[in-house]
Amino acid sequence: MTRAMQARPSISAIVCAFNEERLLPAALHSLLAQTRIPDEIIVVNNASTDGTRQVARAVPGVRVVEEPRKGLLWARAAGRVAARGDVLFYMDADCRAPLRLIERLERRFLRSPSTVAVTGPYRFYDWDRIGVAGARLYDYTLAPLAHFTAHHLLGAGAVLYGGNFAVRAWALEMIGGFDTTIEFHGEDTNLGRRLTRIGAVELAYDCVVATSARRYKALGRGRVFRLYVGNFWSEMIHHRPKDFAHDDIRV
Repeated sequence: MTRAMQARPSISAIVCAFNEERLLPAALHSLLAQTRIPDEIIVVNNASTDGTRQVARAVPGVRVVEEPRKGLLWARAAGRVAARGDVLFYMDADCRAPLRLIERLERRFLRSPSTVAVTGPYRFYDWDRIGVAGARLYDYTLAPLAHFTAHHLLGAGAVLYGGNFAVRAWALEMIGGFDTTIEFHGEDTNLGRRLTRIGAVELAYDCVVATSARRYKALGRGRVFRLYVGNFWSEMIHHRPKDFAHDDIRV
């Protein structure tokens, strides 16, 4: 299997959904409205008990994959197995992709053969001004500093936004796919660390997605911030995330 990709890689967009009947349609339609439409759009229905499956099937061009084992990593792994693309783009079900997102992701992979993954930050569409300002401050100060230190200086890992990242299929296969022993917290940092071993992970500020602040609202700003920062450095040092919370925050 050669690592050289075709002039225009095929792109699979994968949305993992657990009880997401309310927010899922906006995510799917934002993918269908792209200037560069994904070659396939997959929804992984992850043990939902609401109308997620029916909502996804009602959108033309969307393929539904069932994963009865509840857990984000099981869902991502199922999407990986089902996908046919050279590049796999994972976006959360509460996200909305700006019109040129897939085009920008593709351009970065074409420009740099050594890049194995591209990730971008979030813009919150349902948070207050203080929350939005705090997130922006993190995105433009702590996140790039942590990424530069871990990825470029130490070669130990990378900042990777779990609800918004694209990865070359061969790279994901080379590292053995997703670590399904992780339930939820720290899975993105775990993936970034393992991908760093074989190539570059780009933190791209032109590849943002809009998303919900529901997790921050459910657990509180400070708690979520400590959770993500703690898991990041625990993964860098101990190669396992430190789970500060056992709540199911896939809400």
